[in-house]
Amino acid sequence: MRLKKKYQYGIASPTSMGVRITPLNRMSVHNSNQFYMQATSAETNVINISASLGYKGLALTKFVKDSPIALFIQSELRKRNIDYVGKEVPQGGPWGYRHQFNIADSGYGAKAARVWNDRAGEVGRTLSVKDYDIKTIFEKEGVGILHISGLIASMSKETTDTCVKLAKIAKKNGTLVSFDLNYRASFWKGREKELHTAFHTIASQADILCGNEEDFQLCLGLEGPKAGGKELNDKIDSFKEMISIAKKKYKNAKIFATTLREVINANCNLWGVIANVNGKWIVEEPREIEILDRIGGGDGFMGGFLYGILRGYDAKKCVALGWASGALAATSLNDYAEPADEKQLLDIYAGNARVQR
Repeated sequence: MRLKKKYQYGIASPTSMGVRITPLNRMSVHNSNQFYMQATSAETNVINISASLGYKGLALTKFVKDSPIALFIQSELRKRNIDYVGKEVPQGGPWGYRHQFNIADSGYGAKAARVWNDRAGEVGRTLSVKDYDIKTIFEKEGVGILHISGLIASMSKETTDTCVKLAKIAKKNGTLVSFDLNYRASFWKGREKELHTAFHTIASQADILCGNEEDFQLCLGLEGPKAGGKELNDKIDSFKEMISIAKKKYKNAKIFATTLREVINANCNLWGVIANVNGKWIVEEPREIEILDRIGGGDGFMGGFLYGILRGYDAKKCVALGWASGALAATSLNDYAEPADEKQLLDIYAGNARVQR
């Protein structure tokens, strides 16, 4: 598995951009009247780690023309070192296209975080590979890693087709393909046969496959163990068994990974990682992390892990950077991590929270 020697974009990803609104001071949505708004998508959350650390990212997306929300999203992406390409589509009246709203609270103590997605009329559901100058992006400019999330891959017939085609194009042009399976039952309802075929095609192109054992079974139709029990060793053994099955079918993939999370309360989780890199197992046993807002931890892991691959680091350091990026995301009201530098991530991993002067 080798990165291209030259590329303009560290990570590129097809994505449907929206905004997330979160009550201030960890209030609940239903009894708060002050909200913090951010530009968001699972895929740009992944891109954000490497973009913060010097690798320009690229969002392949779509916008509503003349929308102030679209302008807000574009401004936020520019601040985050993420370029974007995508057609602007006329709104078509009050009941036409729009950018999705993710409405969430952070939870507190015994009160769990709650998330409500409002995605009717979402313009990102109409993505098409024809919207982009593919030759320029993948041949002339170059992309180190194409990252595909199971969320965008299952959102609509159009996004599914786009992700399948992008995976093939990336592979043809020497770009590594990363696929986070990310199963969502509501996205799959009524499309199971079609999506199994599409996900199998993408996974066959992938160099990096991420997801828990349930994701591998539900997304790829693999028969394997039931999700691991409550004990850590059960979860690890279950994942190892699942990956041994997946490796036989998806021979192109050289890296498999998943995060391990146990919820103590909304303010404190146990956070770990298990990965198989070129046949070698790496286990980061769960440790306590403090939580301000837990949403985005998995994307943070993925982003830090891929950043390590871009840097050419060994597997253990890639896992450490992924673990730390997920932990960092949990310290922010944003659902993405913004490391100041690599040292900050390594300090988090080492448990060094001393003040930096």
